[in-house]
Amino acid sequence: MSRVKQGFRVELNPTVAQRVRLGQHAGLSRVVENFCLALVKTALDQREAERSYGVPDELLTPVPWSAPAMEKAWRAAHPTTFPWFAEAGLSSRVPKEACRVRAAGLKNWAASRADARRGRRIGFPTWRRRKHGSRFRYDADRARPVSARTVTLPGIGVVSIREDMSWLTDRLGEGRARIIGATVREQAGRWWVSFQTDIDRTDVNTRRAVRADAPTCGIDLGLKTFAVIADDTGAVEEVHAPRALTAATRKLRRANKTVARRQRGSNNRAKAIRAVAAVHLSVAHRRADFLHQLTTRLARTKRAIAVESLNVAGMLRNRRLARAVSDAGFGEFLRQLEYKTGWYGSTLWAADRWYPSSKTCGDCATINTGLTLSDRIWTCQCGSIHQRDHNAARNLLAAMHAAT
Repeated sequence: MSRVKQGFRVELNPTVAQRVRLGQHAGLSRVVENFCLALVKTALDQREAERSYGVPDELLTPVPWSAPAMEKAWRAAHPTTFPWFAEAGLSSRVPKEACRVRAAGLKNWAASRADARRGRRIGFPTWRRRKHGSRFRYDADRARPVSARTVTLPGIGVVSIREDMSWLTDRLGEGRARIIGATVREQAGRWWVSFQTDIDRTDVNTRRAVRADAPTCGIDLGLKTFAVIADDTGAVEEVHAPRALTAATRKLRRANKTVARRQRGSNNRAKAIRAVAAVHLSVAHRRADFLHQLTTRLARTKRAIAVESLNVAGMLRNRRLARAVSDAGFGEFLRQLEYKTGWYGSTLWAADRWYPSSKTCGDCATINTGLTLSDRIWTCQCGSIHQRDHNAARNLLAAMHAAT
């Protein structure tokens, strides 16, 4: 049995009254997160004041870092400070998860500050505002499918959905899956629920597993050509990304101009803002569709895949390339490829970040240290003529074979 953690997202089709309730729960989550942050900030300020008076550390005011401590403070405060919570009949599971979200953010900040967390430094959590988006969480299986076309959300009721969930509901009914959490989110006026599941994928993974005699390949990622795929059969394939953000730039510019021309606080400005959000959502969906189709095809048709270890965060610091790098979605491509190769039985191999795949001659292994990013075709001293991306893909493939 192969049980994995997997997300399952479907779009909700709420009624007008249910949309209001969804918005109320999103507002509740935002209020609780800000309440928890205010609690921590107040305790930290109090500790600083006590230190200035010479109070020893062991007697300083404790800081409620953990989710249980925050939840205890919320339960004590809401009857008097937030009486509308009980009066509106909102779900008690939303504040519980909001406390966990805030505690996780503080934990990540502390780990980053102590250099115990990988990646860039994380700043101290900030206040959550309405413009940051509407979302809230349920714990365990409080939110769950009722049928293939409906879900039940505590505090909201039974909500119909726009997609069929038979794939998930069949597994839930047979005990091959269980829901461990759910997130409800609004984007461009549309609502989605994402179920986090612990699921048995043995049947799917076995049926779609990569063949034992499937070819291996090396993949070179780039901005001009998204991916150059070189097989051990000698075939080379060029894959071009849709460049969703670039294609939507004109439409996005016009939508943003419309927002700027509308009076603040007006209904027309709210409509214009939703139009901007709809363009961004369309861009995100188009990019995600491209990445999912490509990574699934590669994981199911290639026995082993060699890729580069890209410093995407460093690439984004280049102001001339940042938009193109974000539009390509290199980080998401590698993330999807990693878990999908695990599903379908293929292997993913990543070269060292400093491996000169583009500068190394595939014939004599000489490194061309003078090669620049603008040099698309170059000639080695041995006489070999290389197309930069094709050469890099073949070198990655050769390096994987040499290493394994």
